[in-house]
Amino acid sequence: MSYQDKYQYYLEKIPELAAYSRKENKAPVFAYTSNLDVVLTWDIEKYNEILDTYLKEEPYFYDGDTIDSMEDFARISSYYLMRGLGGNFDLTSIEVCNFLKDKFQYDFFLGGTCAQGAAAIGTLGFPVNVHLSDECAEVMNILDEVGVTVIRDGRKVPAGSAPSGEEPVYHFILQFKKDDKLRIMGREVAIPLSNRLILFYDEIHKIVPIQKDFLQYWKDASEVPTSWLISGFDAVVEEDKMQNCLDALEPHLKYMKENHPEMTLYFEGAFYMNPKVKEMAGSAFCKYVDILGMNEEELEQQVKRFGGEAPGSAATGVLGGLDMILSRFHPKGIVLHTKDYSMYYGQPIPGVDIEQGLTMGNIMSTTRARIGKYGNFEECRETLPLPLSANGLRFAEEAEEWKSEGRIVVVVPTRYLEYPNFTIGLGDTFVSGVHTCFIRKE
Repeated sequence: MSYQDKYQYYLEKIPELAAYSRKENKAPVFAYTSNLDVVLTWDIEKYNEILDTYLKEEPYFYDGDTIDSMEDFARISSYYLMRGLGGNFDLTSIEVCNFLKDKFQYDFFLGGTCAQGAAAIGTLGFPVNVHLSDECAEVMNILDEVGVTVIRDGRKVPAGSAPSGEEPVYHFILQFKKDDKLRIMGREVAIPLSNRLILFYDEIHKIVPIQKDFLQYWKDASEVPTSWLISGFDAVVEEDKMQNCLDALEPHLKYMKENHPEMTLYFEGAFYMNPKVKEMAGSAFCKYVDILGMNEEELEQQVKRFGGEAPGSAATGVLGGLDMILSRFHPKGIVLHTKDYSMYYGQPIPGVDIEQGLTMGNIMSTTRARIGKYGNFEECRETLPLPLSANGLRFAEEAEEWKSEGRIVVVVPTRYLEYPNFTIGLGDTFVSGVHTCFIRKE
């Protein structure tokens, strides 16, 4: 049976579901990091001027590479742009920060998977409580506008009432556009895909401080989160720092899962994580999580690390790769999100319509790509006329042939946008949409 388009059906249910969520206090928790993004306005000519001046050798990068100079910036960033890859890198030089701010125009936006996800789902009218790492006034005011709450002194309070008074944690984001021509060592190279690089001038997220009062509140609370998003460890590079996070979180996650088995635990990984830290996080969190979330870049990276072949774009390769990861980390299932489709593969989750979550994740993400901000209900409706991805439809048809005992495959093609106006936070917005399906009406 070919894919049946249920986008409008699921979207029309959202206002009523959001109202129920507010009335009955059925809401997700998103954790653990936030920051303020410095979004550089893409200008291919200005970028090429940087390459003309600072690119001294053929582009390359190595594991653990950091950007300590403009030469490093030119070498590393051009390697990624030539391949249309996204990536995260540590930025150690304030001189590079100042150069980029002087060279490009820029705007400030919210950063961090849990913070962006909270803003996205909040814009649709859903309540959500968050654990943040950057609680500056700029971050808190953005979240306050859509009704997000935080924990202060054992109480749940509006985000805008609890700013830290500290300076923001800045992340530089360089978006780039498909088909723009790079000047690489005397030749022209077309950028194959629109994507973005994130450059961290940031020490706090190498640690990810966990708020004990936040954990204690949810241990003692009479209300039960509908779901719990675990995210934000992609900037941790030292194993002992990751172990400190795990020491704080593992007992809490174990307690929450044992006492609230109906709550869905969801770990969103990151392609850009240090491989050893990724292994630690996956092995620890997946003892408790129901769903592991990832994109196609992370899938390929993980499969290769485990000794497998690159999954490619065919359903047999992708699902075979997911089988490999399921056997390694043992969550109940995996949500894979790509530009052409999203998919759940794993055990059925009782009472959860995962197709609803995938559909809402897709339309919220595409709406953000289309209009450059988190979409409300009407703005998401305006995305419906976009066509379904032809590649996504083809993948859905191929996936129907896959057989796996005890595991289901649910594929939802995206509403496809060839040239997105915005590429920041699309995965984070997608993840927040998935969490709508965990709000179960009783």
